[in-house]
Amino acid sequence: MSEEKIGLFARFRRYFLAGILVTSPILITIYVTWIIINFIDSQVAGLLPDSLDFTKQLPHQIPGIGLIISIVVITFIGAITPGFIGRTLLKAGERVLDKMPVVRSIYGAIKQIMETVMSTNSDSFREVVLVEYPRKKIWVIGFVTGETKGEVQTLNDETLINVFIPTTPNPTSGFLLFVPKKDLIYMKMKVEDAVKMVISGGIVTPKMKTNKINQ
Repeated sequence: MSEEKIGLFARFRRYFLAGILVTSPILITIYVTWIIINFIDSQVAGLLPDSLDFTKQLPHQIPGIGLIISIVVITFIGAITPGFIGRTLLKAGERVLDKMPVVRSIYGAIKQIMETVMSTNSDSFREVVLVEYPRKKIWVIGFVTGETKGEVQTLNDETLINVFIPTTPNPTSGFLLFVPKKDLIYMKMKVEDAVKMVISGGIVTPKMKTNKINQ
């Protein structure tokens, strides 16, 4: 494959991922809001006479056309988002959502989760570790954010490590623990895979790799 084709593919992949990052919080927010509205409508419909069903179906279904259109639209949105017009439209849309009490909470949480999962430039989470928490023989996934320094370390004889323990399903909230280095089990799991596992509540589990214990 020529360098030109590789560059084109890399640019397409970057735009597509950017499009997912921008559209996913909005689409999921709309979807969740639509589910809530439909639920309320279904409950109220029984109290109203002559409820109408406006559901319509296309006369002919074309397999795969919806997927193709979605990919094209998402990639296009990802391409225009970095520009002035894209940023302006995105900010305008977020301002509208921010004025909607319930919707803004859903959108904010989903946006944080998507940014955490899709971000590839952040090195805040360096390694994935297992920590016995909140008691012995109960293990949680943690992320190493650095070596403990300052007064916290000077008050302890053992070498301490800063470990962030995320919550499910929102990994942007959690607990900061100062754990002795010898008590940590360092994993070979990628940070991105660990975040997905936390968000899914363990439903999405990456392939098992040989772990190493850092003494």
